[in-house]
Amino acid sequence: MKTKITLLLSLILAFICQGQTIEKFSIDSGGANATAGGIEILYTIGEVNVQELSAGNIQVSEGFINGTMKIKMDAKLFLQGPLLNPVSAGLMNDNLRQNAIIPTTSPYADLATCNASVFSVTGANAIVDWVWVELRAANDNTKRITGKSALLQRDGDVVGLDGVTSLIMNAAPSNYYVVVNHRNHLGAMSAGTIGLNANTASVVDFTNSGFATYGTMAQAILTSGNMALWAGDVNGNNQVRYLGPSNDSATLKTIVLNAPGNASGSNYFPYATYNLGDINLNGVVRYLGPGNDKGILKNIILNHPANPSSNYFPISQQIPN
Repeated sequence: MKTKITLLLSLILAFICQGQTIEKFSIDSGGANATAGGIEILYTIGEVNVQELSAGNIQVSEGFINGTMKIKMDAKLFLQGPLLNPVSAGLMNDNLRQNAIIPTTSPYADLATCNASVFSVTGANAIVDWVWVELRAANDNTKRITGKSALLQRDGDVVGLDGVTSLIMNAAPSNYYVVVNHRNHLGAMSAGTIGLNANTASVVDFTNSGFATYGTMAQAILTSGNMALWAGDVNGNNQVRYLGPSNDSATLKTIVLNAPGNASGSNYFPYATYNLGDINLNGVVRYLGPGNDKGILKNIILNHPANPSSNYFPISQQIPN
């Protein structure tokens, strides 16, 4: 009898030691993705955590990838700079495209590329410049879910890398805060979340004065009544300043003085290039002289609705950190 009990206990212990291990599964209502460095984590209900590593055109993934983890969006925005003196009412100027200085590689983190042929289109659908679009979590508007480079047409349409179609982003169909940004303008974020899905392109119109944005006076009011991202963030510190600490005028001067070809160190040197100092996106950076960017910067500051006529007034980006 003692031998039988000992054998039974041994079998029970062996069974316990060989019990199942606990695996990590997604427990949220729909899934999402998050990026850390070069690794993107995607997950949905009932699937183990998935990681995806992209390097150039090579993509390596572990786990199960859900093919529906995409959303489609018809975003729209205006940039204040190319609308300060528009050639055609309601359309941004496309001098960068006309001067053939828009790079085929995006200036943003993902280094997306497009075919040079997209810059051959003219009229309302002509490309003005690259822009950046990102999605933020519905339960935390400081948490970036994903971001992507896109192209901006003269009429404000934000399109994919072919210069025509709706913007498609890798994210689970869900509600998100939408952020739009440009390299030398202040970005803006939707005040509330927006439902995005893979089947229908949701309209996200930052040009519409009725579209609520996060913060106070996040965008400039145009004479047409439409809204536009504030121009003048030359030094990329998410603030526009004519005078005062870390002002953009000083950065603008440095850009011109250090410009290739400015051998005499002239403040009047016209620097024809694709550069952050080109506030109105006309293809030329000027510190002093006709149509100079310093004067444009000063006017933007003095014309801000909340400015009591101070040259030191700062305009700060209203996107939460």
